[in-house]
Formats: sequence, structure tokens, C-alpha cells
Amino acid sequence: MARVARNTYFKSIQSAKRVHWSQFLADVNSRSVWDAGKIAAGRAPDRFSTLENASSPTEINNTLLQHFFPLRPSPPPPLILPAFKDVPLVLPSEVSSALRKSSNTSPPGPSGIPYSVWKRVLKANERILPSLFTPLLTYGYHPLAMKKANGIVLDKPGKPDYRTPASFRIIVLLETVSKILEGLSALRLAAAARSLGLLHPNQCQSLAGLGCFDAVATLTHEVPLLQAASFKVSTLFLDVKGGFDNVCANRLASILAEGGVSVYLVAWI
Repeated sequence: MARVARNTYFKSIQSAKRVHWSQFLADVNSRSVWDAGKIAAGRAPDRFSTLENASSPTEINNTLLQHFFPLRPSPPPPLILPAFKDVPLVLPSEVSSALRKSSNTSPPGPSGIPYSVWKRVLKANERILPSLFTPLLTYGYHPLAMKKANGIVLDKPGKPDYRTPASFRIIVLLETVSKILEGLSALRLAAAARSLGLLHPNQCQSLAGLGCFDAVATLTHEVPLLQAASFKVSTLFLDVKGGFDNVCANRLASILAEGGVSVYLVAWI
């Protein structure tokens, strides 16, 4: 009797699920169709499996750190920082421009201070942040405290297995105050690069007023133009892996200095 009752119980549950699923599919719309697809696919397996030679959380953490941030020799910080001359003061308008591109919902770095706090600070007293950033640019130095970050590890979808660090990617959350300084420095560098003619004519990204649409417009203009002249036209797209991580700092500084970028900005970069 217990066995019959148990079987009847589970059969009733399965029958109720089928009826409910049929009714759900009958009423599906353009929005709920995605939910239906997720339900039909079932629960995705946990893709953060144990890495090879790393079973404990500490070992996994160390393995990922060594993969994403391999140790590289870095020059020691200077003991005496010379102050550069004729460094323009950081203006509240520059800080405001850098903050304008920052979202209040962006996750902060280790300090936990979001951009919304800095926006309130600038609104309450517009001299606080400029007085903090100006000395750093005057001495061409970026403090180590501003380089601390939190790393969020995410799995790459569609990988055959997740036993190697290469199956994951990392999002680095730097200190928000550091990102503000980076933003206003990038604005100064972009203005200098434009005025000094350091940019390629087809540069269409990382600059105000030039973006993806300009690149597409250039491509759709150049291809028919060359085809009309009876040329064979092909386009090569490259995805440079780890480009920013492997920039030669000394070579970059030399290029900027030879191009006429201010020495204080070169030193800070």
C-alpha cells in the first residue's frame, strides 16, 4: 500500500508538471519565450569546476592569480620625485568631464567608494579632487594605493571543460578615484595627440566624436571606391590577445616624448 501510494504521488506530480508546462507554452509571448527556452534547456551545469592541481579555494585563487597576473620585474619607485615645471592645474571641469562618463551603478574597487560619492564630493566642494590630483601629475607619479583592485572571475561560455584558467576571464575593478584620474589624464592625452598629429587618420575609437560608426562608414566608403578602380579589396580583422598587458612601457614613453607630449604626462603614464 505504501509503494502504491508513493508511485501515485510522484505520478500526480509529473502529470501536474506536464499540464502546467503545456499551459505555460500556450500563453508564451515575445518576452516569456526566453524564459521558456531556459527552462527547456534545464539548469546549466556549474562551470567553475576544480582546476587541475588546485582543489582548495586558496589554491584556485593562487592559480588564477598566476595565470592572469604573472609576476614581471618592475623598476623600484624613485626615492626622490622631481616636480615638473609648467604643469597645468587640474580644473574642476576636467574632473567633471571624467566623472560624467562614470556610471553610479559601476562596482567600486577595494575601498568600496562608488562614483556617486565622488560626484557628491565634487558638488559639495569642487576644489577637493583637483587639489588631490594636481600634485600627482606635477610629480608624474601614480601611487601604489591607487593600483589596488578587486578581480571578478567569470567563466567563458561554450568551453569543452573548465579545468584550466584559460577557460575563465577576469574583470578588474580598480579604485574609482584612480579611474577618475585616468579619465582626466586620457582627456589631456587625447587633446595632445590630436594637436601634435600623433593619431592615424583612420583612428576611430577612444576619442570623442569618433567611434564604431565612423569605422564602418570609412570601410563602406573605401571598398566601393577601390572596387570602382578595378582593385581587389580585402579586409583583415585582428584580435590582439593580451595587447595592453604586453605594452613595453619604455618604448611607449619614448614614442610619446618624441612626439612632443608633455614630460609630466609621459612620466605619469
